[in-house]
Amino acid sequence: MIRLVLVLLTLFAFGAIKLPVEQVIFAQHRQENLRGVEFNLDLREKLGQLGFIAALSGFRAIVADGLFIQAHVAWERTEWGRVLLLFRQITTLQPRAILFWDMAAWHMAWNASVAAMNDRTQPRLALRVKAQREYFALGKDFLERGIKNNPDRPHLYETLATVYKEKYKDHEHASALFAEASALPGAQSFDRRFSAYELSYCEGREREAYDRLRQLYNEGEKERLPTLITRLKFLENKLGIPQDQRIPDRAP
Repeated sequence: MIRLVLVLLTLFAFGAIKLPVEQVIFAQHRQENLRGVEFNLDLREKLGQLGFIAALSGFRAIVADGLFIQAHVAWERTEWGRVLLLFRQITTLQPRAILFWDMAAWHMAWNASVAAMNDRTQPRLALRVKAQREYFALGKDFLERGIKNNPDRPHLYETLATVYKEKYKDHEHASALFAEASALPGAQSFDRRFSAYELSYCEGREREAYDRLRQLYNEGEKERLPTLITRLKFLENKLGIPQDQRIPDRAP
């Protein structure tokens, strides 16, 4: 009877100590959007044994940092398959860390894609182009999933817009993403301009682009940058804007 009482007292004491710790972990999970993470075999396969244990035990950040160092080493060795695997694990462990999504996309859409295009072991251009576009898609996928986990952070929208602009030459998607970024807290001042610039390259949307660029121009000298002037002049000519409504030419 005495032993039973001691066991019960020990359990109650352990529970009293454990409760505030669990509350802190629960709050951290809510902050990091991790309450929706399902700890199943699929997640176990993505993370490996060490990462899965880390996800369960609250050591995600430490393990993710270690994997990030490994990913850097793999990048230096141009082991692109390993870089991809490691960043999938890293971003699963730390979905609210913008840096990891950003770096994963950079390695895939820029570094790995360039390496694929310059791969001298592959003599067929068509296969090199195919591999390059697959890396573009991997970089885009990292950024899209990063945005789903961080819908309030403008940087990933800006980076995804740059992927559409530079890798896909898709100015319409780039314009829309820069516009989305500009509406978020902490957005860069250039987001509105870049959105209008990209729209000015879209066939059939020249008038909308002109109106937006002209609005920026009318806001004052700080917006009258060389690119904005160049695109406005181009659209004035294309749309046939009357001479008395055009912006003045700048002195040489």
